[in-house]
Amino acid sequence: MKPALLFLLIYSIGSGAFAQQVSISGRVTDQSGKPVPFASIYIKSTTKGASANSEGDYSLQLQAGLYEVQYKAVGYKQESRKIDLKSNTVLNITLAAEVYELKAVTINASGEDPAYAIIRKAIKKRKAHLSEVKAYTCQVYIKGLQKLLSAPKKFMGVDITKVGKEIGLDSNRRGIVYLSESESKLSYQYPGQLHEEMISSKFSGSNKMFSFNRASDARVNFYENFQNWGGLSNRPLISPVSDNALFYYKYKLLGTSAENGVLINKIRVSPRRGHDPCFDGVIYITDDSWRIYALDLYITARANINFVDTLRINQQFMPAGKTWLQSSNKFEFSGGLLGFRLKGYFVSVYKDYDLDPVFKKHEFNELLHIPQKVNRNDTAYWNRERPLPLTKEEKTDYQKKERLALKRESKTYLDSLDRETNKIGPSGLLLTGVNIINRYQRSFYHFDPLITSILFNTVEGPALNYGFTYRKRADTVSARAISFGGKVRYGFSDHLFSANANTTLPVGDFYLKLSGGSDVADLNNLDPIAPLINSVYTLFERQNYQKLYRKQFAAATFSGRITGGWQASASAEWAGRKWLPNTNTYSFFHPGNHQFTSNNPLTPDQDVPLFPENQSFKLTLRSTYDFSNKYETYPFGRRYLPSDYPTIGLTFAKGIKNIFGSDVDYDLLTADISKKDISLGVYGRTSFFIGAGKFLNASKLYFPDYKQFSGNQVLFYQNSINSFLLLDYYRFSTYTEYLEGHLEHNFSGFIINKIPLLRKLKLQEIVDFNYLSTPELKNYYELGFGLQYLNFRVMYGTSFNSGSNIKQGLRLGLSF
Repeated sequence: MKPALLFLLIYSIGSGAFAQQVSISGRVTDQSGKPVPFASIYIKSTTKGASANSEGDYSLQLQAGLYEVQYKAVGYKQESRKIDLKSNTVLNITLAAEVYELKAVTINASGEDPAYAIIRKAIKKRKAHLSEVKAYTCQVYIKGLQKLLSAPKKFMGVDITKVGKEIGLDSNRRGIVYLSESESKLSYQYPGQLHEEMISSKFSGSNKMFSFNRASDARVNFYENFQNWGGLSNRPLISPVSDNALFYYKYKLLGTSAENGVLINKIRVSPRRGHDPCFDGVIYITDDSWRIYALDLYITARANINFVDTLRINQQFMPAGKTWLQSSNKFEFSGGLLGFRLKGYFVSVYKDYDLDPVFKKHEFNELLHIPQKVNRNDTAYWNRERPLPLTKEEKTDYQKKERLALKRESKTYLDSLDRETNKIGPSGLLLTGVNIINRYQRSFYHFDPLITSILFNTVEGPALNYGFTYRKRADTVSARAISFGGKVRYGFSDHLFSANANTTLPVGDFYLKLSGGSDVADLNNLDPIAPLINSVYTLFERQNYQKLYRKQFAAATFSGRITGGWQASASAEWAGRKWLPNTNTYSFFHPGNHQFTSNNPLTPDQDVPLFPENQSFKLTLRSTYDFSNKYETYPFGRRYLPSDYPTIGLTFAKGIKNIFGSDVDYDLLTADISKKDISLGVYGRTSFFIGAGKFLNASKLYFPDYKQFSGNQVLFYQNSINSFLLLDYYRFSTYTEYLEGHLEHNFSGFIINKIPLLRKLKLQEIVDFNYLSTPELKNYYELGFGLQYLNFRVMYGTSFNSGSNIKQGLRLGLSF
């Protein structure tokens, strides 16, 4: 009986509290009757508030009572209304344009604008304002919207009109392509520690997806010297109040105005040089405290930003005790690429700040937490909770795509998509491979394209190396999957047939990979040259760079994350190895002095065996630690984030004699340390890799057991953090000891952006330095200079060693 009475009591209290919830709503307009978009509405002396939408409409849910409601927007005078709220109330507000007066000012002898004196004081107070708030929690509502303004009818063979119809666009391929709302609790602790827990998510067009809105991404603090906005800009953006802002910005005082007894200075900011990563616009600085009151800034393509033509950011702040906190944040953007034009915005509303929070231990190790049921709240919940009313267009999009979402989740619809997607065409067979998808069962088949499966080399002659993979989600919640793959290979000159298979299985938090069969493998286990590239050079240039051997094998690898930034793997492999001779000397052309070399890289003029037929059994242990304890939790699992510190790796490989007939007996210990994309501010990003190793025991081993290096001898190459530009693929492999180092610096357009004719190309300057020392090679150096666009780069390298052997060459590659 007591549980029932308790339930009724709680229900009565809850119902009474809910009954007291009333709303104040209306429209915010200017003096001409036009809406003031995204005006801030807040209850005085609290951090509870809302925002108007793009049409000026607002709605704020409150308990019944007496309130003083404040309305403010950048460029307008603040308005206040005292109201005794007893029932749902409509209150329309007109905001008058703020008048900023330029009173008599003192101009110094150099004619400097008075804005500079204000900015110097703001810069001096920057660190104090940055560290003023030691901790807080708050509620953050975010709405993101992206609209396609125009699109081609077809793109790369895809019917965009048909795709547009499926995702809710009109017949002209225009409309909303992304509309999503989210609510999060954001926790902050100085300096820069963030934790976000998503409370609710709504995604137009899907009942299963969760929002891509992130409160942690939307948080922008211009008291920080630089704004690092990921792929949007190759360089960090410089704040107008950064320590060195006077070197980058020009300032002009537009006037002053008083609000609530505070004098506010309106200052125009603009870049001194068009190519600098700086903002244009207006920033509002308060007198005496010299803090940012509000800002309305934008940056354009002339600053070499990516993907968008213009990005505008609008921030407003509100008082909270002795400090000021962000009340709203709005990003607006527009841009286009390859015939597609779009625009959109992300607006964030902050409320319910707690400046004296209590945090759990290790709470800030988790940057983001998205629970599984975050997208379950219904329309009534959102109508009650959202502080930013929907526009008519947004309401229509939700309604229309809700029907589409139900349709999209049906087996009939998914099967119809599969039938369309799984059509086999010439381009799939030849260039991209054939994909067979079953969306309902979450399974995927891929069959290799012919262009990478038909090979030519001097060992096998014409050869076919054809494979497939199968992948299926292990369950409906996590992203873990079971995979299976296989390959068959046949050389038409040496008449060797090979076949192998592999499978990967999830085992708890780890993965077990099993593989076995036979193959024709590269003597360099890093596979530095792609078979397709080798085929082209063999047939057209009469240069057979790739060296091969026959391998029969069985292997098992167990790998995964031990904890935090610690990952490890253990593998065992048995292999039977046989050197192979050249059997085919055909080429389309016979250019210059080019002659085929033997399949023995150490005796290029004699086709003699590199090693006798042998068997090996090898155990390999590998462990890495990157000092990362930061992660994000999604409904499908946990994702660890890159560390600010280098990754340390340790590998031990042991060849064991007399197990399964093994002939080898060696011990190799290697260590490495690496870090990618170390930010150097406006001067770009640096990456490095240092590795060293020694054979502690080399009683018996063969060339495939040697320590190999990622060399390159052709025009096209795949760049990685530990690859060389000009190093021979095989000649300098070692069975003793080695030391290698790689340093790459990307200037992110620091130099090219100063050249007007080249600025629009968005190129990045690359400098590459590589070093290798082995007993066979002594000291080997490479120095490369190049340009990069997106992931494509052109490099020119020079190499030399202690014997003064100099080699030079042009390289075209992909950066990963």
